[in-house]
Amino acid sequence: MQRDDIIEKVSSCIRNMQGVGDVLILTNEDRDIIRELEKKADEMTLMGLGKGDNKGVKQVLKNDVIFAFTTNMDFKWPSGPNVILMHEGCVVGEDVDDESRLEELKSCKTNLVMGNIVIYDISVLKRMDAKNNPLIVVLPPKPCSEVEELSDVCNVTLASPSPPSDEYIKEKMGLQNIHGTGTFLLGFDFECSCN
Repeated sequence: MQRDDIIEKVSSCIRNMQGVGDVLILTNEDRDIIRELEKKADEMTLMGLGKGDNKGVKQVLKNDVIFAFTTNMDFKWPSGPNVILMHEGCVVGEDVDDESRLEELKSCKTNLVMGNIVIYDISVLKRMDAKNNPLIVVLPPKPCSEVEELSDVCNVTLASPSPPSDEYIKEKMGLQNIHGTGTFLLGFDFECSCN
């Protein structure tokens, strides 16, 4: 199958996913701009907790082809965690999307629950130093089963861009920043490096 045909097949698959709006293939220039925006975003302090590490976007930027697409409230996020809090190389918290599990976690005195983010041991907040020993807020790469099932693609990665990259993508697509509209990046390779 020709590369253009594979790209069209992936584009069509993304468009057919529930809650997906516009789909755009990114250029090498877009890739460079997003790489720089993500570097800046990693340096920003997130929620006063620490620095960012968007591993998902970093992985997507290595793929042969990258799509950006918009989502609405009907889009089903990949199963979590979508945010992982790390300190000194250990997982110290994450987002939890199960309401009953969140209630259970709130009842434990050593946990701190902020919205759907749980820090499993609040003593980590006393040990950390936002400047010299910060929490690292990791956004991991996610799978996308709909695209992974297609033939002729491999190393499929779904990633949630940082707010600056999200704004750039929306601007590139000519979209207003409407409540409930988000963006994702999806990358894939033509050749499997795993074989």
